[in-house]
Amino acid sequence: MNYTYVSQSRVGLKREENEDALGIFEVENGLLVIVCDRLGGNKGGEIASTLAVEAIYSSFKKLEMSDYLERIKITIQDANCAVLRESLNNTHLRGMATTAEVLFFSDSTAYWGHVGDSRIYLFKNDKLEQLIKDHTFVQKLLDEGMSTLKNSETLPDKNVLTRALGGICKLEVDLGKTKFDHKDNCLFLVCTDGVTSTIPNNEIEEILFLKDHGEISSELSSLVEERGAPDNFSYVLISKIVSSQLYRGVFEGE
Repeated sequence: MNYTYVSQSRVGLKREENEDALGIFEVENGLLVIVCDRLGGNKGGEIASTLAVEAIYSSFKKLEMSDYLERIKITIQDANCAVLRESLNNTHLRGMATTAEVLFFSDSTAYWGHVGDSRIYLFKNDKLEQLIKDHTFVQKLLDEGMSTLKNSETLPDKNVLTRALGGICKLEVDLGKTKFDHKDNCLFLVCTDGVTSTIPNNEIEEILFLKDHGEISSELSSLVEERGAPDNFSYVLISKIVSSQLYRGVFEGE
């Protein structure tokens, strides 16, 4: 199955440098998408996210496994060890950490792995689905019924993560997959919280109705910046196409 994609990674209006990192790689039997976002306030943010992308890609290429979910889990765990090892070996990087979203397309199936508060969405047949749950203090309270979505926005620890690469050696990874065929109108969005902290899900769904990648990308970036872009923001849009060219894409960033 063929795919087209567009990606964007920009410095937020209140940031001095971009500490997000992303990668889109053509690999054997599919297309691999990786998006990582450093933890705010931690040392070595840019290094953590870039190292994670490189480690995930390197590990994924080396592994020869047809079980793609297990393969993704191992690659994220390998990246976690790489970030943790670098943090322990360099005093000025102590405590660095990052989120990780990994999305792999093979034939008519999308496989994903998730750690942190970046997100993976599926816009299928004009309906938006958030495929993962945030690993945050607020989400934990919501799951336990101790808070509501309405009052969670006022909690002082709403941005605190409960899981990230670089935190502990034995990292738990959320995994999932979804199938689709040529009849499905599918668009995947992988993005950092620099997008979702400024644009709620209902507005993201409205934007994805535009269908055209260029128009969607322009609208997402414009809206984030119009609302102050308090954080760096990165995203990748991927959809299947009918084309003689297996993969084609555009990367734009600063």
